[in-house]
Amino acid sequence: MRSRDPRSWMWAEALELLQDAERLQHQFFQIGALHGAPCWEPPVDLYENGNDLTLLVALPGVTPRQVEVVLAPSLIIVRGERSLPANSRRAAIHRLEIPYGQFERRIALPAGQFELVDRRLEHGCLALELRRLT
Repeated sequence: MRSRDPRSWMWAEALELLQDAERLQHQFFQIGALHGAPCWEPPVDLYENGNDLTLLVALPGVTPRQVEVVLAPSLIIVRGERSLPANSRRAAIHRLEIPYGQFERRIALPAGQFELVDRRLEHGCLALELRRLT
């Protein structure tokens, strides 16, 4: 039962909303470090079908030239930067939930050696297709 003092229940509701917002932020955009500088980590889906791996990296508003992909022996690194839109620099921002700035995501690959066979941006995601070398 809520207290009759409005400050008590309003404060409790405000704290609950802040905790929900923090949980959502950590669920979708983990904070990391790129060469010692703050960066964000985009969410990733990775699935395997036989000798093929598909990696989807959520990068809304990022162009192909803003992304670097490095294939290492046991992982793949996706890094780059998401810039603020030019028309937002002088705007009064009411909500800013999609992260901007440098990003980097290191994704461990399943056992084996892989080659990158396709790379494309579609529907706000970077789609990487890898094939296991036999």
